[in-house]
Amino acid sequence: MDFSPFVERIDKFCGYNQPWEVRKDYVPAGDFGVQPDKRTIKDLINTSIINVDKPPGPTSHEVAFWVKTMFNLPRVGHGGTLEP
Repeated sequence: MDFSPFVERIDKFCGYNQPWEVRKDYVPAGDFGVQPDKRTIKDLINTSIINVDKPPGPTSHEVAFWVKTMFNLPRVGHGGTLEP
């Protein structure tokens, strides 16, 4: 799965226009696990965890609200801080 369209949507929504560094260095252990960029949105939502690298500017609560709105979810929250 290519996350570029999703990231571009978030960037456009919050007015973030800085370049991104994309790293793909995850190696699954044997037959277990799936590379993060190969996971479907459904899989990410079903596991109840979506990792977000929040850009500077919007608050953690704003980003949680955007994810809730984009995926039409009944509730979304964040654990800890998303501040850079």
